Amino acid sequence: MKILLVEDEPKVSAFIRRGLEEEHYEVEVAYDGTFGQRLALTHSYDLIILDVILPNQSGLDVLRAIRGQDQQVPVLMLTALGTTTDKLHGFDGGADDYLVKPFDFAELLARVKALTRRRGHTAKGAVLTLADLNLDTAAKTVTRNGQPIKLTAREFTLLELFMRNRGRVLSRAEIAENSWEDSFDSGSNVIDVYVNYLRNKIDKNFPTKLIHTVVGMGYVLREEG
Repeated sequence: MKILLVEDEPKVSAFIRRGLEEEHYEVEVAYDGTFGQRLALTHSYDLIILDVILPNQSGLDVLRAIRGQDQQVPVLMLTALGTTTDKLHGFDGGADDYLVKPFDFAELLARVKALTRRRGHTAKGAVLTLADLNLDTAAKTVTRNGQPIKLTAREFTLLELFMRNRGRVLSRAEIAENSWEDSFDSGSNVIDVYVNYLRNKIDKNFPTKLIHTVVGMGYVLREEG
């Protein structure tokens, strides 16, 4: 598998590259945001590891450019900025996972394997449906009542989890376990924030609401009369 690493700290990039190559990954390195974006938009990668704070162009700007062209390539963000707000900025821009520095290589490797496995196991041609809501797992598209709905990669993953478990209440812990590789503090509201993002896109302009809160338990996707 081919990985693009965009990291400006030479010691960090060398550490990551050496470890991944020992695990038989092919790694290409960019040391600034501008060159990293150019590589990401002109080459094909199985995974992009992207630092947030970069020379010339920020990692978040690079991420937005990547998502403007490719909604499917997994992106793992690296940063010393580890607050919930910082993570939300990354996830909202289309990041698939977020790893806070400093980290053990074993943790990075686990994230890399999970993200590349998820991409490789995506069902081909599977269309999930509830009422007038349709999600195509292969084309990465969502429509409701025939209207296309644009989701970030994180929102798409969350909606796919709901649709594969339609009618079943999902706890916040279960959602975090199945939709994020990241670990969340018990006080974190990241799950609630993303469910609200999803509601605004899936339910806001339609008379029948599909995403429901079950007080004290979690969330459920179902059609209610």
